[in-house]
Amino acid sequence: MPVKGRIVVDDVFCKGCELCASVCPQKVIQMAPERITAKGYHPAELFKDGCTGCAVCAVICPEAAITVYREAPRARVAAEA
Repeated sequence: MPVKGRIVVDDVFCKGCELCASVCPQKVIQMAPERITAKGYHPAELFKDGCTGCAVCAVICPEAAITVYREAPRARVAAEA
């Protein structure tokens, strides 16, 4: 079972620079076309499944606007318990 991840983008800090989308190895991040932040930017968002939680997007984000969550495969969790 592949590792699944998700991101949460803090719209207060995201300035729509697109660095996260450009480095995402899974190509699952885009700038939200229908949303605009209070500062006038299109924030980053996941637009399809496939995030692995690699956190490359969070590392490159100059504003630290991205939090990454990663779900461990169930077989792995059971083996550790």
